[in-house]
Amino acid sequence: MNHKGLSVVSAGLILLSAAAWANDRSDRQDWVAAWTASPEASDPDPKEPLANLDGQTVRERVRISTGGSAIRVRLSNEHGSSPLRIGSATVALAGDPSSVRPRSIKTLTFGGSAAVTIPTGAPVLSDPVAFSVASGAEISISLYFPGRVTTPTLHGLALKRAIITAKGDFTHDERLHTAGISESSVAVSAVLVPAVRGQRLLVAFGDSLTDGDGSTIETDRNWTSDLARRLAIVPHGPPIAVVNQGIAGNRLLADGFAFHSLGSSALARFDRDVLSVPGATHVVLLEGVNDLAFPGANIGRELADPSETVTADELIGAYLQLIARAHAVHIKVIGATLTPFEGARIPGYYSQAKEATRQIINQWIRTGGAFDGLIDFDALLRDPEHPSRMQERYVSRDHLHPNDAGYQAMADAIDISLLL
Repeated sequence: MNHKGLSVVSAGLILLSAAAWANDRSDRQDWVAAWTASPEASDPDPKEPLANLDGQTVRERVRISTGGSAIRVRLSNEHGSSPLRIGSATVALAGDPSSVRPRSIKTLTFGGSAAVTIPTGAPVLSDPVAFSVASGAEISISLYFPGRVTTPTLHGLALKRAIITAKGDFTHDERLHTAGISESSVAVSAVLVPAVRGQRLLVAFGDSLTDGDGSTIETDRNWTSDLARRLAIVPHGPPIAVVNQGIAGNRLLADGFAFHSLGSSALARFDRDVLSVPGATHVVLLEGVNDLAFPGANIGRELADPSETVTADELIGAYLQLIARAHAVHIKVIGATLTPFEGARIPGYYSQAKEATRQIINQWIRTGGAFDGLIDFDALLRDPEHPSRMQERYVSRDHLHPNDAGYQAMADAIDISLLL
């Protein structure tokens, strides 16, 4: 064959390969996050069983905000210092913390294998598995860690109890024998379901007020869960999923100071925790209280270096940066005013100077015109007679976070038209 003929044949093969690739892409399913938890580094703790795993099985539960006929699970070793071995992983419909519904267990695979090693600093996404689940359903994810986990990636405020077994792989057991219990979660950072036409996804991004501190454990009573239940019964309009990317103690401008588990700054984690979330269309930004309050606060160790006092202009600059980054990928940003915190039971957390800065920031959020929408959580929760404090009916015992009623009021106050 001459060179000309060879060129024609080669060109034909290239065109065929391109067509096959295009057809493959056209058949791919779009996915949307139905549940998330922002990965956090772990602090050494001899009393935390998830920080001391060695050849054990962990079963943890998540409640998804939108259902589907299949799922994928994202596992994280993003804060690990060495590769993380998962020997087996399953998903099932949850019963109680230790048990699953009969005959509902499905094996998760990763590139066709039931085991996977997650590289240092990386996540891994499971293969799709047929698993019909309704919006609002609670599912159990069971993971077997065949070796010692030296630096696990956790989410500290899971608000659900995880079950840890004695040594062994019990991922396919319908009921586990409990050797330990944790109120945190390990490795699991997202659950995806197939997206449907017109799908919306709201990512709640912030600190402990988004994470749900102060709400009752095992009841799904943070404001994001309350909002998901509210959206599930809206009779008309597109389906709207809600996921929570809050980290307790998180700040806009700085990483965790006293504890690694307080997370990377919002500016650092925004791409991972918002922009890269499959299907994200909207984000509610509720963060900045800790930037104001941590300098000078002490819980036996300083929460931030006293020199880290921030100005209103610095926080506003951070908001503008997050808005610009979200708008670049067509995600709408809804601003939420910072809630009052006088009376917080942390020495040095509140001061009149910090309150004055909070008022400046809130006025800018309300009137600056930078956000695509507004949720005035401050106006909702503050005491009319003492605006630097939360109302007693809405505040938890720490006088910093809302209680269940406060979180429900927050969810009820959101104008759903902002999400359309």
